[in-house]
Amino acid sequence: MSKCEQCIVRELSSLKTLRKDELLKVAECKVSTTIKKGSTIFGEGESVNGVFCIKDGVCKLTKLSPSGKNHIVKLVSKGELLGQRSLISDETANLSAVALEDMEVCFIPKAEIMGFFNDNSLFSMQVMKNICGDLKDADELMVNMAQKSVKERLAFTLIYLKETFGTNADGTLKLQLSRDEIASIIGTAVESCIRLLSELNKSGIISLTGKTITITDLAQLKRIAND
Repeated sequence: MSKCEQCIVRELSSLKTLRKDELLKVAECKVSTTIKKGSTIFGEGESVNGVFCIKDGVCKLTKLSPSGKNHIVKLVSKGELLGQRSLISDETANLSAVALEDMEVCFIPKAEIMGFFNDNSLFSMQVMKNICGDLKDADELMVNMAQKSVKERLAFTLIYLKETFGTNADGTLKLQLSRDEIASIIGTAVESCIRLLSELNKSGIISLTGKTITITDLAQLKRIAND
């Protein structure tokens, strides 16, 4: 059994405010598991019954539109907790979480988390701060994206992928999203996304090799994103 008090990842989430005795409780009740790429961690409308601490990997949070299309709302990576909002509001999941790559996660049952929430004021305050931060980020992103053209949104998203998840040794974006996933993030049809990527490639701003993307002119891409 891994020791939660020695886990570096916990320092990146609300779990950093738990006392040693509380971390020992987490270590005793948590379930560590590997989530394969493409697998659903939980679906929209499901009862989560706990939180998932991401030890490694990235997942996408999606929302189903009235037309039946999934829209990517957020990308979530190592150190973040999934399911906090549903747990506190005592509601079913508002979003679906799907692994974009193989992930290592720890599931902590609702009973333990709610016990910490009621008994540890630092923990409950940190959880609420995180939820408020997520809402603030969502508001800012919605306004920012609404004021941009599709091309500007694409440039903004590519920069975000580079700055947030980094690049491989060969310069390609480390987190490789499908064209459909990129289109979902920027709110356009897949065909339009492919056309815009091709335009950026022809302009020498990015380089496309198969499914991989390399940003070759970051300065120009930033100019497009901020037009």
